[in-house]
Amino acid sequence: MTQAPQITRAEYPQLLAIPTRWSDNDIYGHVNNTLYYAFFDTAINQYLIAEGGLDIAQGQVIGLAAESHCRFMQSLAFPETVEVGLRVGKLGNSSVRYELAIFKRDQSFAAATGYFVHVFVDRETRRSTPIPPTIRAALQRLLVELPS
Repeated sequence: MTQAPQITRAEYPQLLAIPTRWSDNDIYGHVNNTLYYAFFDTAINQYLIAEGGLDIAQGQVIGLAAESHCRFMQSLAFPETVEVGLRVGKLGNSSVRYELAIFKRDQSFAAATGYFVHVFVDRETRRSTPIPPTIRAALQRLLVELPS
């Protein structure tokens, strides 16, 4: 784990609690690194479905992952419940960069931080398409000004 800036919950307008599972722990006794990306993806898609009206089964427009990154600062382990902070750092015509942080339930500072870029595309053609208005409105509610 690396020493990093202390990122707090207050920096994220949306938080989602996700319980870890027994199977999330790896042989080293902590949540495997691949699960951090699953936590990110879950927080993003839960928000898009609940707040933006994303229809993952039949909607004409879907978001595809174009890039992701995670910085690990503290181990997580079952049976912890983590809280994933979500904000939007950049909102384009057809893409969005989500900024995320994972917190242990009772800790003020992030155990991990990262980002995730979605490009919105037509489900059939897979060609880039503008973000639908209801999804854009939901994303704008999470838009924060980040330092340059």
